[in-house]
Amino acid sequence: MLDFSDGKAGAGNLEVGWHAGWPSAKHDPAPEIQVHAYDPNTMILRQNKSVSHEAPFMFLLFGNSQALLLDTGATADPSYFPLRRTVDELIAAWLADHPRDGYGLTVGHTHGHDDHVAGDGQFADRPDTVVVGRSVADVIEFYGLDSWPGGAATLDLGGRVLDVLPGPGHHRSATVFYDRYTQLLLTGDSVYPGRLYVEDWPAFTATIDRLLDFCATRSVSHVLGCHIEMTMTPGKDYLIGSTYQPDEPPLQLTVDHLRALRDLLAKAGGDPGAPPFGKRIGTYPHDNFIVWRL
Repeated sequence: MLDFSDGKAGAGNLEVGWHAGWPSAKHDPAPEIQVHAYDPNTMILRQNKSVSHEAPFMFLLFGNSQALLLDTGATADPSYFPLRRTVDELIAAWLADHPRDGYGLTVGHTHGHDDHVAGDGQFADRPDTVVVGRSVADVIEFYGLDSWPGGAATLDLGGRVLDVLPGPGHHRSATVFYDRYTQLLLTGDSVYPGRLYVEDWPAFTATIDRLLDFCATRSVSHVLGCHIEMTMTPGKDYLIGSTYQPDEPPLQLTVDHLRALRDLLAKAGGDPGAPPFGKRIGTYPHDNFIVWRL
């Protein structure tokens, strides 16, 4: 049995050049899914932008009794997006190093938008696998989040425990995951270096407050969302639908970025057109992200 004590993983590896598409998507030589080992028990996957401009990130976490796959990408067809095959290969390789009898897989989601759940069907007939539903009711029932949108729950992968927090605002059933082993805060589409689309402003603000309260008593190694949409130029994003982003910043953010986001929300208040936010009604720029009030 592996020791997944809180903070046991230490610093993982995020020195990675994420594949950010190709000038001609048709001729992109890279695989459909890029796999990066953050540590031997934590895999970060990214869908190739040449397959889908959304290029979402997914996370595969190994515990002693089961693995957790967070999100299933933006494409359903396994011939274009072989997620099931990739995950099966990663699990088989991990089990070869850590043999045991029986091993499960939970397929969860940071939220229910199409670009994060499209590959769910690839796991429908997989043995020893549970695919968590996408609705608020499904999420509450599976994780035991009975005080939604308040409270928190835990998910135990077999000694590796994750805290699960309600995260509505971008999407009504959004959840945030904190991995005690790596101290990674996995924020889905609520916080990442890109365009933060806010469906419900009060709920989104409450979510950021909830995350800041949570982080005040925990060590957070990195804040990892599910997209990169910014350029290396502060405050400048790529065009929506871009399939080639050669000048991307890193994926990882920090708790300080959560604080900056909360300050931005406070400045925006209830008037989306107020200065100093410029002429684009409902958009609020920061060096590392842009809040879009829908």
